Amino acid sequence: MSKFNVQQCPVCDGKAFSPFLTCTDFFVSGEQFSIKQCNSCGFKITENIEDEDNIGAYYQSENYISHSNTSKGVVNSIYHAVRKYMLGRKRILVEKATSLKTGQILDVGTGTGFFLNEMKQNGWQVTGTEKSSDARDFAKKEFNLDNLPSEKLFTLKDKSFDVITLWHVLEHIHLINENMETFHRLLKEKGKLIIAVPNHSSTDAKHYKEFWAAYDVPRHIWHFAPKQMKQLGEIHGFKLSSLHTMPFDSFYVAMLSEKYKKSKLALFKGISYGKLSWLNSIFHPAKCSSVIYVFERSN
Repeated sequence: MSKFNVQQCPVCDGKAFSPFLTCTDFFVSGEQFSIKQCNSCGFKITENIEDEDNIGAYYQSENYISHSNTSKGVVNSIYHAVRKYMLGRKRILVEKATSLKTGQILDVGTGTGFFLNEMKQNGWQVTGTEKSSDARDFAKKEFNLDNLPSEKLFTLKDKSFDVITLWHVLEHIHLINENMETFHRLLKEKGKLIIAVPNHSSTDAKHYKEFWAAYDVPRHIWHFAPKQMKQLGEIHGFKLSSLHTMPFDSFYVAMLSEKYKKSKLALFKGISYGKLSWLNSIFHPAKCSSVIYVFERSN
């Protein structure tokens, strides 16, 4: 199998890197992967992973919620309960960011389609892309959504969308710069790009270190902090207009991280530390476990 290794930082074009962490794929394979950091901007990148055609084996688990919709286990059950609430919150965020109640929305990496269905049920014209054929089949069966294979993103018409959303997707995409360029092309002049990604500068990331669940190697290729996310947007013609927290991620990630550490009373400890992380993010949004970035076109 071909390996995917980055020799030039996609954020600042730097070519000098240093070792950062070695993390374990606790989710599927048990393998270890190294994460390196750019010496110039601090961007973090997972090394020596499978290329786009072969990475699929690392998603083959019934516990991968965005593809299988499983509710097996306590943590996944909690995820389902929170997701139902967050679907409405995401819709409200989109409506506030765009100042629209309806419009054209593209959700990239839409998974099993729950978010797109929420938007569809509230009058939006929806388009979704998703790599997993199983997830696309689920979305068709459950919600009658005809989501497109991921590669079809590049064939969509210019300036077609009022908003493009990526909910914990950008960190998975191999061709990150090509995708960012395409998002700029697809957005209308006043369109918004909304990206949610884990934050490696968060309180819980610093606490859990190599056990932090949101490193999620090798599925997460790129590891963002607010500074690098802002810079990535700017080099592709976007201006950061607002930043928002995803408070429930502090709890979910902490619970998974405690599980990976094989802690006694992992659920209790995860909830306790998640609460501390969440409280800290109230006053310091850039320290939240996951951050939502709202971009607008700058030209």
